[in-house]
Amino acid sequence: MSDINETVTRYLGIWNEQDPAIRRAAIEEVFSAGATYTDPLAAVAGHDAIDALVAAAQGQFPGFTFRQLGTSDAHHDIVRFTWELGPAGVEAPVVGFDVAVIDSDGRIASVYGFLDKVPA
Repeated sequence: MSDINETVTRYLGIWNEQDPAIRRAAIEEVFSAGATYTDPLAAVAGHDAIDALVAAAQGQFPGFTFRQLGTSDAHHDIVRFTWELGPAGVEAPVVGFDVAVIDSDGRIASVYGFLDKVPA
């Protein structure tokens, strides 16, 4: 479970990384080459598309950070975790959870995101 917790921490770190070169290197380490990401607002595949999606989210929510809520829940090669997105020190306006499938190399093969709370 500690490896999965580390993967979740690194995954959320990608969403918060502002330096494009550092973010891209982390994406290549954390995600498998053909990884997919799907949520109600996006469906992308591959490192380039994941990187572009993260950059777009950062542009849409400047000054916001992703933070894990609670602990991860995992079995087999699947992990789910709840997160919030918002400015530091105030109630987050966005809350959701992700389910990630981990490949045999310990990298993320796919992420399925769900939004529980979004601004009106």
